[in-house]
Amino acid sequence: MNLTEKIHFNNIRGDITGGITAAIVALPFALAMGLASGAGAEAGLYGAIITGFFAAIFGGTPSQVSGPTGPMTIVMSLIVTKYVALYPDTGIALAFFTVFLGGLFQICFGLLRLGKYINLMPHAVISGFMTGIGVIIITLQLPQILGFYNIKGSTLNIISELGNSGQLFSNMGAISLSIITLLIIYLLPKRITKVVPSPLIALAFGTLILLLLPGYFISDSEPYSQMILGNIPTGLPSFQMPTFELSIIVDLIVSAFTLAILGSIDSLLTSLVADEITRTQHDSNKELIGQGIGNAISGLFGGLPGAGATMRTIANVKAGGLTPLSGSLHAILLLIIVLGGGKFSSHIPLAVLGAILIKVGTDIIDWNFLLRISKIPKVSVIMMTTVLLITVFYNLIAAVAVGLVMASLILLQRMTELQLNSIVAIQSIEQASHLNESHQKLIKKGETLFYQLNGLMSFGSAKGLVRDFSSRTNYSNAILDLTNVPTIDYTTSRGIAEICKICKEKSIEIKVTGANNKVNKFLINSGVDSSIIE
Repeated sequence: MNLTEKIHFNNIRGDITGGITAAIVALPFALAMGLASGAGAEAGLYGAIITGFFAAIFGGTPSQVSGPTGPMTIVMSLIVTKYVALYPDTGIALAFFTVFLGGLFQICFGLLRLGKYINLMPHAVISGFMTGIGVIIITLQLPQILGFYNIKGSTLNIISELGNSGQLFSNMGAISLSIITLLIIYLLPKRITKVVPSPLIALAFGTLILLLLPGYFISDSEPYSQMILGNIPTGLPSFQMPTFELSIIVDLIVSAFTLAILGSIDSLLTSLVADEITRTQHDSNKELIGQGIGNAISGLFGGLPGAGATMRTIANVKAGGLTPLSGSLHAILLLIIVLGGGKFSSHIPLAVLGAILIKVGTDIIDWNFLLRISKIPKVSVIMMTTVLLITVFYNLIAAVAVGLVMASLILLQRMTELQLNSIVAIQSIEQASHLNESHQKLIKKGETLFYQLNGLMSFGSAKGLVRDFSSRTNYSNAILDLTNVPTIDYTTSRGIAEICKICKEKSIEIKVTGANNKVNKFLINSGVDSSIIE
C-alpha cells in the first residue's frame, strides 16, 4: 500500500492541523534530546525530520509521529560517550554508524515478522525499564538545571560529582530559569496548552527573559556563552559515509542491536496507544520496517535514532491527524525551521532545555504502577524493581534480558504447578467414581496406582511426576493414562522411562495406556519398552 492509498483525502484538513501541532510539540524536544545525546542539538532536529518523514511513509501505524524519544536518546548518549572516548576523531561517526546499522536490524525484524513477539514483553519488565529510563533522563539533566554544565557521564558519575561540588545551589541563574520553565510546563492552564503546547511556550519565554533581563541570570560563575545552546548549523544535513572500526565491530553490532530492540519496543508501545485512541489496528511488522528505514537514513545524515513518540502522536491525533500525511508534514515543517531558524535557536538556555527533559522523564515513569505497588503481586514488584535498578545503574539491554529471564522462570513455575495439579493419582476404587468403566475395572483388579495425565506435559511437571510416584507405597500395579496428553517433550518421556525403571526394580507391573501415535513413538525412542504400551 503506497502513501496515496493510505491517506484519506476527506481528512486532509485534520492531517494538516495535526502535522502543524506535532511539529510545534516536537521542536523543543528535538533540540533538548539532541543536546542530551552529546551529538548536538542539530542531530536531534535532523533525527526528528528524517525518522518522522520516512517512518510516516513506510510505517504501519498511520497516525503515528516518530522522532527522537527519551529512551532512544539515553542509549544514544551512552554510545556517543563510549566511542568518542575511544576514538576522539571518529567517535561521532561511529555512533551514527550504529544508528544506520540499528535501522537495518529493524528492517530485518519486520521482514522476519518479529513484531508480534516484541509485544509479548511482560508489563512489569516494561514498567521497570521505562521507569528506569525516566530516572536516567532526570538525573542526566540535573547538571543543566543546576548550572554545572561541565559535569557529564553516567548517572552514578553525575550523582557523585554533584555531591562533591560543595555548593549545589550556588548557580541561581540556571536554577531560576529551570524553575520558571517547570512552572510554565506544569501550571499553565489547559485552555492555553490546547492551542500552544506548554514546552514550546516555556522554551520561548525562557529564551526571551534571558535576552531581555540578562542581569538577573548571568553572573561571573555563569557566563552567557556557557548558559546557552550556541550556534546550530543551518541548512540541509550532509551525507556521512558509514565509518566503522574492525577492532570493535562486535561492540558496534551490540550497540546497534540495542538501539534496534529498544526502538522497536518503544515504537510498538506507541502504536498500541495510537490504536487505542483511534480505534484502529496497526501493522507491527510494517511499522518496524518503516522505523528501520527512517533510522538507517537518519544515521547516514547525522540524525539521532527515533521511534514512535507517544506525546507527539497523541497531539497529532487530538488535533485531527489520522494518516501518514500528518506525520510527514510535521517533518517538513521542522525542515523549514532548520533551514531558516538556526540562528534564533542559538540563544536557547541550556537550563530551559534541561527542565523540558525533566518533564519528559517524569512522563516516562510508570506512576500508575508505583502508586499501586502495595496492591500488585510481590513477584511483579520484585521483577519491576530488579529491571529498574539494572537499567539505572548498569545496562539497558541487560535489564531487559534479566527481566525476560525472570518472567520466563515465573511462567514456567506457574505452568508446572498447573500441570502437576492436572495429574490425577488414584489408588482406590472409591477415588475412581469419575473415571470411565474400563479404567475402573483396571483399578478393581488389585492394588493399582492409576495416574491420569492431562494436557501438555513439560520438563518441570515431568520431574514433579517422578517425585510423586517415588513417594507412593502399597501398590503392585501401576497405570499411566496418556489419553488426554496430545504431545510430550524429551524430558517428559525420560521421566516416564524413569517411572518404568522404578517399577521394574520393585517388581511392579506397569502399563502405559491411551498414548497417541506421536507420543507412543516418542516414548519408544526414549527407551520405554514397547511391551508395556497399550
